[in-house]
Amino acid sequence: MQIALAQLNYHIGNFELTIQKVKSAVLNAKKQGADLVVFAELGISGYPPRDFLEFDEFIQMSQDALNEIAECTKDIGVIIGSPTFNSNSKGKRLRNSAVFLYDNKIQSIHNKALLPTYDVFDEYRYFEPETQFEIVTFKGKKLAITVCEDIWNLDDQEMYVQSPMDQLIKSSPDLMINIAASPFDVGHHEDRLRILKENASKYKLPIVYVNHVGAQTELIFDGGSMVMDVKGKIVKQLNFFEEDLQVWDSEKDEAELNDKIPEAIERVRKAIVLGISDYFRKLGFKKAILGLSGGIDSALTATLAVEALGNENVIGVLMPSEFSSDHSIDDAELLAKNLGIEIHQLPIKDTFASFQKDLEPVFKDLPFGLAEENLQARIRGTLLMGISNKYGYILLNTSNKSEAAVGYGTLYGDMNGGLSVLGDLYKTEVFALSRYINKGKEVIPENTITKEPSAELRPDQKDSDSLPDYNLLDKILKLYIDQQKGKKDIISLGFDAIIVGKILKLVNLSEYKRKQTAPILRVSKKAFGMGRRMPIVARYLI
Repeated sequence: MQIALAQLNYHIGNFELTIQKVKSAVLNAKKQGADLVVFAELGISGYPPRDFLEFDEFIQMSQDALNEIAECTKDIGVIIGSPTFNSNSKGKRLRNSAVFLYDNKIQSIHNKALLPTYDVFDEYRYFEPETQFEIVTFKGKKLAITVCEDIWNLDDQEMYVQSPMDQLIKSSPDLMINIAASPFDVGHHEDRLRILKENASKYKLPIVYVNHVGAQTELIFDGGSMVMDVKGKIVKQLNFFEEDLQVWDSEKDEAELNDKIPEAIERVRKAIVLGISDYFRKLGFKKAILGLSGGIDSALTATLAVEALGNENVIGVLMPSEFSSDHSIDDAELLAKNLGIEIHQLPIKDTFASFQKDLEPVFKDLPFGLAEENLQARIRGTLLMGISNKYGYILLNTSNKSEAAVGYGTLYGDMNGGLSVLGDLYKTEVFALSRYINKGKEVIPENTITKEPSAELRPDQKDSDSLPDYNLLDKILKLYIDQQKGKKDIISLGFDAIIVGKILKLVNLSEYKRKQTAPILRVSKKAFGMGRRMPIVARYLI
């Protein structure tokens, strides 16, 4: 059997575009002699559709799109993910389904049994899990059709009480097909490979695995769809971070391929660029604006934005104050020159002085402090949002994960923005990615990378005045945020108890700030946002 793997970039709820893309892929597969073309999980609706699933009209539009696609399956089979109605009178009204289309109609529906409800996933909120399983016979082949999580409940890490493949294997299938919506994080591809190999080994079946590609706000899908043979060898692999379609011959003994996954730091770069690009394209925006401080965070954000949108669509605004150093202004201007972007300079010294004068009756003789520092950040945020509103640009937030973790940011100031580009990169990772980008030629000024980080909101200010060195800070933050280690566990690893206590307290007290920040492009296993749900008013570790 000739099976086409169709890896597409879907747009949630854009049914007209989905129909067009799927039909085009089916036609392409036909031209290449395919008998069957396989698309991704919830390809009809896009993933994750979230509370759109609660709208009757949305479900009806999904059904209409499915029926229209069925009309192009006269002589080719199609497997595609879609929300469908639960035929059982009990339970939730919807299923997360793989729908098999052939001969211009729906032939069978195969529902997802294992519904992930952890981290960024919330499928049990909407769907009823399947409990009965049947294979499909198509052109002499028995197909075991599964949906994403259904193949992840293996013996060594069982999270669920059942395993769909344990039931399907009883019908002696020839092939396993898994349609997925598996979001990117920097180490997730290795997890997928391990799961696919363990399934191939356990069930002695080749596996056709089709994933999404593209970004849906915070979530980024890297593609990497593949075919793995019974020995766990990759014999077909689609491209990463782009749409692709390839045909696999199930009767042909193909040679093993080398895994085409880019190195880890390049994955992060490609993921963020794709995240920016799709956020703008799918929302219908074209141009981005951001504040350029001469610091590394804004420099890296601008560089990635130019790669995603083109230099003609990125505008930098430099807003020096009386505390801004000459080298920071020079670094920002050099960056803009290297990137070829439009730059505006709006000094805030007079604006800040005016605010101080207006507040003098309330502030009285109190010394210069955090309020005055934050006031400068809010002036800058207001100017940026003013330009954003006037021209319809999207403001990019430049905060990194280390700053967001400990509350080193100003609400309604430097935390403004429509999208947080670096919000899932720790400061040390920002430095690493900046150096990586500079490997070929200097894009980010070297002085920006090597100088000591500073917010420049008071004379001679340095980040190290109030924070531990980032190499130490990030190690502790990763243990607490990414690995969920408690205070005692972290101290037992050799870290100073006072420093650990201070850092964890800052993280927990800053939760209210993070609830108000821009959506963050997720590149790690535990990003701030939808995948980390912490109470604001809590006492733990404070």
